[in-house]
Amino acid sequence: MFTEGRLYSPVTTGSDGDVTVHLSAEHPGVHDPEYRARRNSIAALALAYRPGEPLPRIDYSEAEQQVWRIVSAELTHKHADYACAEVLAGEQRLALPVDHIPQLAEVTDKLVPLSGFRYVPAAGLVPLREFFGSFADRIFHSTQYIRHHSAPLYTPEPDAVHEIIGHANQLAAPRFAALYAAAGTAVARLETDAALKFLADVFWFSMEFGVLREHGEIRCYGAGLLSSYGEIEEFRQARLRPLDIHEMGTAAYDITHYQPVLYCAESVAQIEDVIGGFFSTVSDDTVAAHLAAQ
Repeated sequence: MFTEGRLYSPVTTGSDGDVTVHLSAEHPGVHDPEYRARRNSIAALALAYRPGEPLPRIDYSEAEQQVWRIVSAELTHKHADYACAEVLAGEQRLALPVDHIPQLAEVTDKLVPLSGFRYVPAAGLVPLREFFGSFADRIFHSTQYIRHHSAPLYTPEPDAVHEIIGHANQLAAPRFAALYAAAGTAVARLETDAALKFLADVFWFSMEFGVLREHGEIRCYGAGLLSSYGEIEEFRQARLRPLDIHEMGTAAYDITHYQPVLYCAESVAQIEDVIGGFFSTVSDDTVAAHLAAQ
């Protein structure tokens, strides 16, 4: 089942109003007091944000900017080798900066004319119903922190690299953006937690870790692959299975390791037909039938 919550460091607000991001013992920045204070302050800005207000602007440090430059350069090369044509076309139109971390307002200004999606800040994990449901209004909840400078090509949790280089490049492709919107519309029809988790798992194996065949090669379109320096090199070693909604919604998987099984489409059109068709028709009853057939 969907366990993305494990990817995020919990965020709490104390009785005195202080915001704390609780990093795991294995996090690269856990013993860096400056980094921890930085994470707390960025999370506090996100928690204070209210719809309609200007998006929080982060004054990124030179060390943070350098992390972005390193990762952007590496992933630009990886995308050229491994990303599908639909993503590459969206990426070219979006033209994210490689020399600095874009502010969420900058990402939104670039993205709205392409697909109508706009970004809003998130302190950490956003509840599933709110996160996926907001896609219907073409809203994407994004973190703004950057991974620790000691490990620029690794992060144990989604950061600005994942949210922007992964998701924004995907959302710049109108056909993929339409799938996000369809998933958001589906959420309004779902009442049970089981149905919501099933939808989230299908999303995980498609929009996060989806691959497709293109000109005889396996290419990626999932945001989790597009934003991972390590996993984008490894996905071609995975066992590939055809798109199967039942399997994708019920498969067990470990988010802490490279995915050993991926679901491969034959084309973007098939993703629209199978994944988009599921988002357009899913209901509590259809999910219950899938779960009963396990």
